[in-house]
Order: sequence, then C-alpha cells, then structure tokens
Amino acid sequence: MKTNGTRRRRKAKTGSVTIRSSNNRLQLVFTHLGKRHFVSLGLPNTPLNMKTAQDIAFEVQRDIQYGEFDPTYRKYKMHSPTTADPLGKAAQQGSRLMALWDHYVDYLIPDASPKTVNGTYNPVRAHIGRCKTDGLIDPLKFRQELLKVTTRSQARRTLMQLSAACKWGMQHGLVRENPFEGMYRALDMTKPSPPVAYSMAERDRIIANFETHQGKGISYKHYAPFVKFLFWTGCRPCEAIGMRWGSVLEDCSKVHFHESIVEVSGKKMRREETKTSVKRWFSCPERLQALLEEIRPDEFESEDLVFRAPKGGAISEKNFNQRAWSKIVEQLGLNVKEGVKMTPYNCRDTFITLQALEGHSSTTIARWVGNSSKVIEERYLDKLKMDGLRPTDV
Repeated sequence: MKTNGTRRRRKAKTGSVTIRSSNNRLQLVFTHLGKRHFVSLGLPNTPLNMKTAQDIAFEVQRDIQYGEFDPTYRKYKMHSPTTADPLGKAAQQGSRLMALWDHYVDYLIPDASPKTVNGTYNPVRAHIGRCKTDGLIDPLKFRQELLKVTTRSQARRTLMQLSAACKWGMQHGLVRENPFEGMYRALDMTKPSPPVAYSMAERDRIIANFETHQGKGISYKHYAPFVKFLFWTGCRPCEAIGMRWGSVLEDCSKVHFHESIVEVSGKKMRREETKTSVKRWFSCPERLQALLEEIRPDEFESEDLVFRAPKGGAISEKNFNQRAWSKIVEQLGLNVKEGVKMTPYNCRDTFITLQALEGHSSTTIARWVGNSSKVIEERYLDKLKMDGLRPTDV
C-alpha cells in the first residue's frame, strides 16, 4: 500500500523472528508480550552464519509459540556460536579443528572433483582424527602428534591445507587467527621425481610389441591404438580413457580434451573437465588422424568411448598399468629407467621430451598437453639442458 508516494513497511507479526544485519553483525529482532527484543549473535553477516542464525531464529519462534521463551536469552546463546567459540555446537561435540575443517570442505565440495575430495580432503580429516590434541587449542602439540601419525611430506601438505582452512575461517568469522600460518614451511617439501622419457626407438619398440603381442590365453594387442594415442598426443591416461567420439572431428583432424574418467576408491567416475581444468583442442598429425579413422566404427553414438576395455566399458588405468603395460615393458627391459618404474604416464613425458628435442617452444607444448609453460620449462627443458651440458676442463 502506498501513502504519499512512499511504500509503507508491513509490520512483522508478534512472535515472528526476523534476522537483520547491523554493522555487518547478525541479530535477531522480534516482539514478545509487547516488548521489542534485539538479540545480537556476535556473528559477521556471511552465508554460513546466516544459516546458523536461521536455525536459532526457528528455535526462538517455536519457544514463543509454546510459551517456553527464555527472556534472558541464555538458552539461545548456549546453542548459538559466540565470539568466544564461533564454531558453535559442532565444536562442543568434538575437535574445534575438525569442525572448522568440515565447514571448509562443505564450502569447497561443489567445485571439487571426486578425486580431489578422496585424495586431498579426506586424508586431512583422517590425520586430524588420529591426533588427540585439538590443533586450534594447541597447534604446536598437534604438529608433534601429526608427525608421529604420518610422513613428513603428508604432514606438510596437511598443515598447508589447515592453514588455508583457517584463513577461510577468519574471513567467515569462525576463528580469530590462523595458528598454522607458515608452519608447513619448516618441513621440507618433497620434490617430484624428474620426468623420465623413452627415446623414440624405445617408444616404437613398445608400440610394436603391443601390436604383435600374443600371450598364453590373453593378447594385449587390443590396447595398441590406446598406447599409440598416449605416445602421440602426450595426454594424461585418464583423458584418453574418457575420450568419446563426440570429441573427435568428423575427419579426425582434431580431438577435444575436455573431460576424463578417473578411478576413486576402485570406482570409475567421469569428470567433466581435465586435471588442470584446461580445455584444449589438439591437431592430429597424419598418422594419428589415420589411426582414428581406422578404429572408428561404421556406426557409433557421440557418447561412445574411443578406447574400450577388451570386454567393453571404460579401461581401468590401474589394471592396464599392472597387467598389460607392465608385462610388455618388462619383456623389453624397459620397465625401469634411471631408477624410476615406468608407467603409462611416462608416455606423456616421452611426448613432451621428444617435442622439445624437435625445437618446439614451451608455450606450444604446454598448449598441446594442457599444462603451463612454466612447468614445461622447469620440469622438462631444464632437465634436457642439464643432460646436454658438460663441465669445462679447468
């Protein structure tokens, strides 16, 4: 209803509890027995805290309706987060650090892949659970316990994740400080092993063995196109496993890497993006174009997989590595190079290294394989330079 050009605010019904933000702090506002009540929750106005405030408002409204309202507010403040313990009831039931971590992961999960949840977030939660000390109460003692229940490299990654969780918690008013800030830096970072590549001749020997393999009761010849694709594109195995015919141009001149199939706890799961979330088109050389034209069925659906397991369905990267791949490279004496056990992922290292030896720039190679030019330079080109250098006789 308008009056004199203004809109009249409708009054809330008696007993109706509303949530307001005053100076970016949440408070409950309601009328009971003719008296106006303002209950400050001591929480910043964030989406997470708003949900908590709604739960408390519901409890207050219910008590008013049933004649159980506490005019001292103690009943509600006991259950609500406070500036002393903004993690609220979740923290009262166990570790405050665990409560913070669970809130943080709930916030991240909508944008996280199943593999990240299983391989990164879940281990941190498990490590927190193995420590008796609450890390938000005594972070130094928690660190000592953490080093006893896991490796130094895992402890470093855990402390790094907890620091990020506390930083997020400060932004949302869940914690006042970050006791883990910089703590992980005191632990040495485990450097990844330098990439090990096959030579062109070794690569071709592996491909030839797959093409002609005839084992006792089992043949790995079926995987020859899959292995060629790995060596000739430098893609990640999970990207090749998830490749569908709808991602291949009609003339097979280009393929689109934009999804993959990963294994999480033994289950295959499709991920609608690549590992680095970089979607890319790859222009096929003539031999790769001919390969795709040769293996493409006369009739197919765009959702059909390009490479399938011998009995149909998606290839299991783990099973392929442990059986077909290991058997072939072991027969050739190529299962270990430079002290490193070689896996299908080394097909990617081989492609990148051979293309670098051909003189292609780090930027070009990075676009082909869906990585950054910095990674190509630091992990591959620097290694090639060092391999080619010799100290001067002095």
